[in-house]
Amino acid sequence: MTATLALAPAAVPTPPAKRDQKTVHRIAFLALLAGTALLYLWNLTATGWGNDFYAAATQAASQSWKALLFGSLDPGNTITVDKPPAFLWVSGLFAKAFGFSSWTVLAPQAFEGVAAVGLLYATVKRTSGPLAALFAGAAFALTPVATLMFRFNLPDALLVLLMVAAAYCTVRALENANGWWLALAGVAIGFAFLTKMMQGFLVLPALAPAYLLAAPTSVGKRLLHLLGAGLAVVVSAGWFIALVELWPADSRPYIGGSTNDSLWELAIGYNGLGRIFGGSGGGPGGGGMGGDMGGNGNIGFGGETGLGRLFGASMGPEISWLLPAALIGLGAGLWFLRQAPRTNRTRAALVVWGGWVLVTGAVFSFMSGITHPYYTVALAPAIAALVGITGSELWRGRAHFPVRMALTAMVAATGVWGFILLDRTPDWTPWLRWVVLVVTAIAVAALVFGLHRKWLVGVLVAAALLGTSGYALATAAIPHSGSIPLSGPRSQQGGGMGMREGSSSTEVVQLLKATDTEWAAASVGAQGAASLQLASGRPVIAIGGWNGSDPAPTLDEFKALVAQGKVGYFVSGGGGGRGGDSGIAEWVAATFQARTVGGQTIYDLTG
Repeated sequence: MTATLALAPAAVPTPPAKRDQKTVHRIAFLALLAGTALLYLWNLTATGWGNDFYAAATQAASQSWKALLFGSLDPGNTITVDKPPAFLWVSGLFAKAFGFSSWTVLAPQAFEGVAAVGLLYATVKRTSGPLAALFAGAAFALTPVATLMFRFNLPDALLVLLMVAAAYCTVRALENANGWWLALAGVAIGFAFLTKMMQGFLVLPALAPAYLLAAPTSVGKRLLHLLGAGLAVVVSAGWFIALVELWPADSRPYIGGSTNDSLWELAIGYNGLGRIFGGSGGGPGGGGMGGDMGGNGNIGFGGETGLGRLFGASMGPEISWLLPAALIGLGAGLWFLRQAPRTNRTRAALVVWGGWVLVTGAVFSFMSGITHPYYTVALAPAIAALVGITGSELWRGRAHFPVRMALTAMVAATGVWGFILLDRTPDWTPWLRWVVLVVTAIAVAALVFGLHRKWLVGVLVAAALLGTSGYALATAAIPHSGSIPLSGPRSQQGGGMGMREGSSSTEVVQLLKATDTEWAAASVGAQGAASLQLASGRPVIAIGGWNGSDPAPTLDEFKALVAQGKVGYFVSGGGGGRGGDSGIAEWVAATFQARTVGGQTIYDLTG
């Protein structure tokens, strides 16, 4: 009897209507992925190298396995980038496999974006069905800052993919209290740490409480599983830190951005507490660039700190299009589910995504160290998931007046806020904001008066996505470069440190191409050095790392390299933010004869 019952469900044929529905959903999902790929890959190489700093590191990784491992700025392995290298492992291997080019520098991030959208769809579908998942995936893909980051070579693309992967694994673990799935979530967070250090941990205060609250097992097993996941985080993040700390310092590159050649210090200082609190950890090299980087109203540095920061001139157009709706939906969802069983999966999903938004949003709102608007891409999947889940659930319960009013509030807030955001760029497609407002008014009126027809679903989706879609398409249409790219039609209006990249004259580039020394040249600061290396295809030492302030190479080390005939030229005006602290530029100027080539001052170090 037991065997018969076990086999019975398999013998029942799937009704044709359900088969057709599954086919439609499958086609819609494939269309979502195809549309996302088109948005992120279309005319991608118009951006050129994107961020020269990281493009040079990808170039180095394509030429040297050690540079790939450590994330070095040049294949000679003088100094690393000021981030852990996981995202460079992806682009470096891609460039090794397909050759170094603008496309191989930028395409990995686009593919990571498509994967992140697909994984978000899969995550939301498990708790709320395919329609909520489709909306969440589309809203995520069309978030302007997501379109920006998945078409640009910064660490945030891989970071977001790994955080979505952690959420997916957590949702899988919640279904049947599976400790192995929770451990995989820990592994994803560990590698997120190896992508952008402490920022990868911001989702932990959402994932861990969700499992502790809702996993269908005893408290003891829940705590044990969380302990195992925590161990997975430590192991998957700690192996590389241990590798760097144990590797002889004289046979690996200097850890850029650290004060003492330590990856651990970089994680805790410049890329950890320094980002949140400013002060001595606020800039590369641990000193000199701290303070409240966002409090000066500079668009490129996040604007004023406070609760309104995510809605302000800097971060608002990047991420906040659906943020009001997400917050309203989160509050309404938790209220309506307040008496649901502890293991209710919809509420658990709200804890996952809502905790993600609240914790990460609070950190971004109040952090006073170096903050850039594109950091907000870390909020995009959670905001999209919240709106998809709560919008779908509220639509199902629309027959009840309080539920319908909550849905109406979400729609109205989205439309009005979209109008305000579009009004901030009044010269760009001025008609769009009025269309958004009209469509929103139609949707609100239909909800209030109970006109619940199928066409209303399309109107609701249009009201939610018209504004953000327009900004996303404008983002994809504009090439981006530098260190602080901005989304939408405003493109490069940010300003601030790192908005420019170094430039190289044709004559200097030809000189470097003709060299046969281990390093073609050296220049203070990574911006100029990266530009020279990318243009010439030859290794260039970035003295002092990102802004010229790191103690690598030291003056004595550089003198030894020159004495051994390993460096061809010294190029002045490399774009180092502080001009260098090592005294190398002064020593070169006092020791070698300067000459001007193509408008740049260079020194021949081999003569």
